[in-house]
Amino acid sequence: MATASHLMTLPTKVLIGEGVLSQLGEFIEGPGGKRMVAVASGSKVRSKVKETIDSSLGGRAMWIEVAAADTKNVERVVRESAETGCIVGVGGGKSVDVGKLAAFRRHVPFFSVPTSASHDGISSPFASLKGLDRPYSVMALPPVGILADLGVIGSAPRRLLSSGCGDLVSKLTAVKDWQLAGRVTGEYYGSYAASLALMSANVVLEGSRRIGRFGADSVRDVVEALISTGVAAGIAGSSRPCSGSEHLFSHYLDSISPGAGLHGEKCGIGTIMMAKLHGLDWRAVRSALAHVRAPVAAAEIGVSENEVIESLVRASSIRPDRYTILSRRRLTRKSAAALAASTGVI
Repeated sequence: MATASHLMTLPTKVLIGEGVLSQLGEFIEGPGGKRMVAVASGSKVRSKVKETIDSSLGGRAMWIEVAAADTKNVERVVRESAETGCIVGVGGGKSVDVGKLAAFRRHVPFFSVPTSASHDGISSPFASLKGLDRPYSVMALPPVGILADLGVIGSAPRRLLSSGCGDLVSKLTAVKDWQLAGRVTGEYYGSYAASLALMSANVVLEGSRRIGRFGADSVRDVVEALISTGVAAGIAGSSRPCSGSEHLFSHYLDSISPGAGLHGEKCGIGTIMMAKLHGLDWRAVRSALAHVRAPVAAAEIGVSENEVIESLVRASSIRPDRYTILSRRRLTRKSAAALAASTGVI
């Protein structure tokens, strides 16, 4: 029987190192050409990197402020960048996601310049925004290039790096969900993309004590692992190797407790519980997250016991088409409470 086809989209080049932000102009030279460059960024990040970027681009930077990760900001970036040759997203999740989707809609190259390592959106073909008709990420295209200045990223609050570790660990249960769907529903399962995602998860699971010391090598390892998970999604042609039941839990929690915790923090907490449902070593997951100073209990991110229970019971409603362990187990409020309590989440 012939296998189903799917399109792979991958970044063309990646530059990682200390002080590489000063090379941005040269980095984007090919696809971006000599035209003006739209730089989508939040105000705080702009004040931190503007001088270096302006110097590197030789006066060709058109700065566009991104105030929030929503459709209004995407529309504004599309409109204000109309005469530019490419879009560069500089900052954390909101600037990268807004810039990514704006470039996708304009059909121009997009470059990702993360200033923190809090989640895998820096390299993936997906964008997560408020104001869309769905509470989860939508498909765009991956960045043409990714420039990660380890000095800039290393100076970001440590909580952001810990959040990135939570997003990395979540690949453990995302891959198990993908495997389960392949067996139960016949959905395409790609072992190579899955292995790449698991390798990134293991960077944290096996090296959590060293990463928790937050040295320069920790920053590089987390950044490279996050980039690899985005590549895994590109190879798979979907978010499957990176997003499973733990992400559905996180997305539902977003809907009932907006603003509580960072994305990677909620995914990490979800992974602890989903790992137990899958029969994995959830204690090892919890321990690794604790070593990197990521939250392991709902109270640490200001979420109530009832919100955790409701999110566990209702998470599958976020994407009924995505088969996960929650589709198989169908938790009741009683069993959800028992799961959360037994893993120390509540």
